[in-house]
Amino acid sequence: MLTKKQFELLKFIDARLRESNVAPSYDEMKDALNLKSKSGIHRLIKALEERGFIRRLPHRARALEILRMPETVTATSAENHAESESRVIRPDFTRGSRPGLEAIPGKPSAAETLDIPLHGRIAAGTPIEALQQEGAVSVPASMLGRGEHYALQVSGDSMVEAGILDGDTIIIRRADTADNGDIVVALVDGIEATLKTIHKRGEQVALEPANSAYETQIYPANKVRVQGRLVGLLRQY
Repeated sequence: MLTKKQFELLKFIDARLRESNVAPSYDEMKDALNLKSKSGIHRLIKALEERGFIRRLPHRARALEILRMPETVTATSAENHAESESRVIRPDFTRGSRPGLEAIPGKPSAAETLDIPLHGRIAAGTPIEALQQEGAVSVPASMLGRGEHYALQVSGDSMVEAGILDGDTIIIRRADTADNGDIVVALVDGIEATLKTIHKRGEQVALEPANSAYETQIYPANKVRVQGRLVGLLRQY
């Protein structure tokens, strides 16, 4: 099964090959899928290749070959399928390493879910303006535990190496403190919120991305305020 982004990229490559017999460039693919960096395209290409949908031809620039298209999935049905199915992903916080994310198949029944506030989109890249409530989202009660929780939709790809992708919905436990290595929602200068791994270094705070294409952001400690810790993730397929 392809993710929505994988399917969109496969359709785009197929259309360009049919139109001009030349595969699109990585920049063209990045723009077509509204991604912020080409690293996301590299991952999607690799995933499509591993699943046997495309092949990269050696020793040729921009040489991609479509091996097959999904037999029973159309553009419309793929989008509907992406809206109707979900998986719950829980972070496994292991000290000294980045959190891994474990997929739990299936959608819990209504009796096992709770509604928590959804505070719009948060950048997993450059910080964006602090967010206000935009509705609610239902999550498994077992994910929440104690404390107050809220949800955010991820925008950007700077946390992909921690398994957090553009479009994911993250579950945050409200907190004003965090340990080094925690993935947190941090408010910078009182107006901008961002999702990063936090490291405290004396009078400074480092907000570290999980993508080698992005640089760690360093701020004076008094300019950064923790607003919550990551405790879970929801992904639409």
